[in-house]
Amino acid sequence: MIRLNDIIDKVASYSDIANEDLDFIKKAYIYSAKVHSGQKRVSGEPYLSHPLEVSSVLADLKLDVPSIVTGLLHDTIEDTLATHEEIKQLFGEEIVFLVDATTKISRLPHVSDVEKQAESFRKLILATAKDIRVVLIKLADRLHNMRTLEYLPEDKQRRIAVETMEIYAPLAHRLGMNWISVELEDLAFKFSEPGEYDRIRKTVSTKKKDWEKYTNEIVSLITAKMKEFGIRGDVSWRFKHLYGIYSKMKKGNISLRNIYDILGFRIVTASENECYQVLGAVHSLWKPIPGRIKDYIALPKANNYQSIHTAVIGPFGEQMEIQIRTEQMHRIAEYGVAAHWRYKEGDLLENGNDKIYSNLRHLVELKDIKDSAEYLEAIKGELILDVIYVYTPNADLLEFPVGATPVDFAYSIHTDIGNHCSQAFVNRKLVPLDYKLKTGDMVEVVTSKNRAPNRQWLDFVVTSKAKNRIRSWLRQEENRKAEQIGEVITHRKLAAKGFNLRHLREKKKFEESLAKLQFSEVKDFYRAVGFGDAAVTDLLKAMHPRKFAEGAEKSKRIKSIVNRISKDEYKDAVLVKRYDNILIKFGKCCNPVPGEPIIGFITRGRGITVHVYNCPKLLEVAPERRIDVAWNDEYSGRIPVGLSVRCENRKGILSELTSTVSGLNVDIVRADVSEDEIGQGDARFEVAVENITQLEKLIESLKNLGGVISVERLTEISHPRPDDLNREGA
Repeated sequence: MIRLNDIIDKVASYSDIANEDLDFIKKAYIYSAKVHSGQKRVSGEPYLSHPLEVSSVLADLKLDVPSIVTGLLHDTIEDTLATHEEIKQLFGEEIVFLVDATTKISRLPHVSDVEKQAESFRKLILATAKDIRVVLIKLADRLHNMRTLEYLPEDKQRRIAVETMEIYAPLAHRLGMNWISVELEDLAFKFSEPGEYDRIRKTVSTKKKDWEKYTNEIVSLITAKMKEFGIRGDVSWRFKHLYGIYSKMKKGNISLRNIYDILGFRIVTASENECYQVLGAVHSLWKPIPGRIKDYIALPKANNYQSIHTAVIGPFGEQMEIQIRTEQMHRIAEYGVAAHWRYKEGDLLENGNDKIYSNLRHLVELKDIKDSAEYLEAIKGELILDVIYVYTPNADLLEFPVGATPVDFAYSIHTDIGNHCSQAFVNRKLVPLDYKLKTGDMVEVVTSKNRAPNRQWLDFVVTSKAKNRIRSWLRQEENRKAEQIGEVITHRKLAAKGFNLRHLREKKKFEESLAKLQFSEVKDFYRAVGFGDAAVTDLLKAMHPRKFAEGAEKSKRIKSIVNRISKDEYKDAVLVKRYDNILIKFGKCCNPVPGEPIIGFITRGRGITVHVYNCPKLLEVAPERRIDVAWNDEYSGRIPVGLSVRCENRKGILSELTSTVSGLNVDIVRADVSEDEIGQGDARFEVAVENITQLEKLIESLKNLGGVISVERLTEISHPRPDDLNREGA
């Protein structure tokens, strides 16, 4: 376990630490040790080891004393009996703000994991807008948690690893903190794709042994050539990190043996001019590979990264990547926003000229997205790493994620331009609106007041701004139409009962009745009627309770039936915020099981349908119909899942399949076997599992059986239907 003196030595190496600063750090250490006393991490280590390690990472980032102190105290409010007031009294306003900002939201009942994740991240970003150190402390916290992830259960390992890969590693990259983003990616890769991780790790380990024989010779050749050109600089080498290799394999759809630039060299010089001289020196040594020269000095990345990249055929016939940068560029590349945060203190929204702060401002601007799933989707969209650069007709350079279209371009200029975009010209040629832009394109859009967004645009836009503006437009249109429909229905049904709506609206009783139904304006009531969320009879009962009470007994009978319907055997598996007794159905398109991220949506007259968080079906659902749901941790039942096992049709294989299923404590509900023309079998099982971890283990075990060709998870299995349940309860 790291010691306090180690942290103090690190701080002293880059800062003139005064006696009062030293006392402040020691005071925080003593307090943290006291409140965490007796607590242990899952690894068995004293809990104090975690805040010490977090503070050590912050010292590696060369942050100030308040940051180091916050590292020692960051878990006190969340995990001990320490209070906000006590921290404020002992350590002051600055520290209590930083500690509170890095504390996750409290665990609330009937709140889904997606909502908790979204709200914790929303809180983090809004606090970061006030003080950039908040996100740096949070990244240090996440880094140490990932370093010790092996001690958690497998399902938690995977969930945290996926979250790290989707949000925290890209966030570190967008902030220019290369060494943290690389380590987070590799650790997340290790736990989210353990098989691929081990395979690549072993192969790279073998290559390292071969290449290490030649690296010193290559460094000597480069150093000698630089001396010949009269350039001073440091030359170092490194292997591409494991996730970098894996992502390159996936992106290019190539095998590991075809990744040639696993080895890379870095040259750090004194000036920008020398960087270009070094490029010439390297190319005089070895032939460059066409199309592989990238000048990020002239055109920096969005996170302020600057460097020249070139790839050459080295002296031993292997491809090598060489990066060339100045000392200042290297410091920014490794530490990013942490390298110059002192000069940008204050509200980051005021720092408009800094690209890194611009990235954070974009995240802050997403704060008003209410839907948790939509908010997380927008955040991930803003953190996309691969970018292109295109020009406006005025030669302004704009940055977009790879895959961006003219519609994304239009919304980046102004919402009205995006909403009324009708045509697009790229390099003065007419292109479709879903055309994928490329670096160097000059883009111009034409607007028309008769043109409006449509739902198909969501299929091809990639920027979060475009998606949010399109959804906002569609919601407004749906609300407007629902309002019109609801007004017509209200007029007709009231007229059928002998009432005139215009006369009713002139009476105070009408407004009072709307208020009883929790509608502040009549248009809100119309909209609810249009969506099927309210009924005109409710309004009549509120205005004339005695006259329309004869339907009360019928209403009770209906409610009784609904309650019986709601008591299906899977209802207790899912919690719905604000609803204690409502019909729960699982989407047949994805058939979720406990442990998978889920989201629900309201279906007219059919309760809540639950889907896996990333189910494509959800794209067709209006966002306002989404509702946050969560798995019930206390649910002890099992969920049915369909499996299709393609296998050799040999004697005894069915017995092996069923034994494997039973051996993992999984119940077999139904099994069917068929044979095709080429002598292969197709075994279809309906099994009942406790959670996603058990299902994944089952699938992996079946795949490892001799004679099994493939195992696929099915979605089309039978669940109890509401009408069946109604008949059973009648």
